[in-house]
Amino acid sequence: QVQLVESGGGLVQAGGSLRLSCAASGRTFSNYYMGWFRQAPGKEREFVAAIVWSGSTTYYADSVKGRFTISRDIAENTMYLQMNSLKPDDTAVYHCAVLREVRPPKYNYWGQGTQVTVSS
Repeated sequence: QVQLVESGGGLVQAGGSLRLSCAASGRTFSNYYMGWFRQAPGKEREFVAAIVWSGSTTYYADSVKGRFTISRDIAENTMYLQMNSLKPDDTAVYHCAVLREVRPPKYNYWGQGTQVTVSS
């Protein structure tokens, strides 16, 4: 059974930074992408970023490109999302996910999410 547990969310002022973590367990992810999506109240799910688990290729939404960085530690089965220059529009619940495709994103599993709130 796949388990994805996010941590690191919180309240931050605009321009600040947060680092999200995702601890993954339950299977091997070498044939998948790992990534993040977010969902704000009243809005649709939005793809944020993804990484090839067994490689280094990364993908980003245009809205976060240049501000967010996705990475992973294979030995620890942990993925990270470094978020810099945060904006109020980044406020959402951020979910860690396993994807079988990135463009368009197709999600196989996802975690419960962690709240990120950016104040102006």
